[in-house]
Amino acid sequence: MRPYERFEAWKLAHELFLVVQKEIKGWPMDERFGMVAQVRRSAFSVPANIVEGSAKRGPKEFRRFIDIALGSLAETEYALRAAKDLHYLPVDRWTVIDALVSRAGKCLSGLARSLDGRGGRPPDRPTA
Repeated sequence: MRPYERFEAWKLAHELFLVVQKEIKGWPMDERFGMVAQVRRSAFSVPANIVEGSAKRGPKEFRRFIDIALGSLAETEYALRAAKDLHYLPVDRWTVIDALVSRAGKCLSGLARSLDGRGGRPPDRPTA
């Protein structure tokens, strides 16, 4: 097993990428270099950043890559919403995929909190 494969966040992100790859095949050809390319890149970026971050030294570096993955997940989420609204993605499929996006986001956020070493609490602020 590769080190990143132990993370549930990576498993969900990888699953999302595979689902997106299948869905975009049915999108209009004139979007091939637009939305199709963009959502393919953003969906790939989520698990790829988890993989890259897990290979870095220390939790601080890993945390930075998790932040990038979270940003890519947000971009993917918006692209899928836009595809639904443009009727490239049927509502029933979008609902299923959106649930996967939510699960991946919660899992990624949990991983980020665990890397913070504070259990999700914000850092202490100095008093003025």
